[in-house]
Amino acid sequence: MKLDPFYLIVDSAAWIERLAPLGVRLVQLRIKDLNESGLRAEIRKAKALCARHQCQLIVNDHWRLAIEEGCDFIHLGQEDMQAADLSRIRAAGLRLGLSTHDDAELETALAARPDYIALGPIYPTILKKMKWAPQGLERIGEWKRRVAPTPLVAIGGLNPDRVEGVFTAGADSAAVVTDITLNADPEARTREWIEKTERWR
Repeated sequence: MKLDPFYLIVDSAAWIERLAPLGVRLVQLRIKDLNESGLRAEIRKAKALCARHQCQLIVNDHWRLAIEEGCDFIHLGQEDMQAADLSRIRAAGLRLGLSTHDDAELETALAARPDYIALGPIYPTILKKMKWAPQGLERIGEWKRRVAPTPLVAIGGLNPDRVEGVFTAGADSAAVVTDITLNADPEARTREWIEKTERWR
């Protein structure tokens, strides 16, 4: 499979409603603190918005709800993967993305035969406190050699100025969160990302 090179990650359907019309083709809905009914409503709204704008929706963590709501792609962190029913996920036809940060996690992820593997943090990130040091561009090349032909997503501290280095090193897609959601003009920043990644589309 081929991922869009610009991989947006947001924490609400409202962000998708705001940014998907600009040409976003790949978005992850990553919500950590919300009750089940709230999550279901957000997933449902995000799914409808993505269908309207020809955007691939990836649901973070909440695989049961993703199955129930007819979604087709989920992303799991390592801890969530250990608790998830991978056979049920596959039986439901969902595609699967997995996070990795070190060699042991990569081996675990590869054994699950995911549809893509994410590596991070590439650079220092403010999204969440990490016990891993920044991976750097060389690690992208190493990971790509080990996971190919599975697509590789780079995440952590990315911005438009770092895009070329990330793709030259071997990443297939660049995931971004705070560089857009904390930007003074998220729409302009999104357009900049789309323009910067166009040559890899």
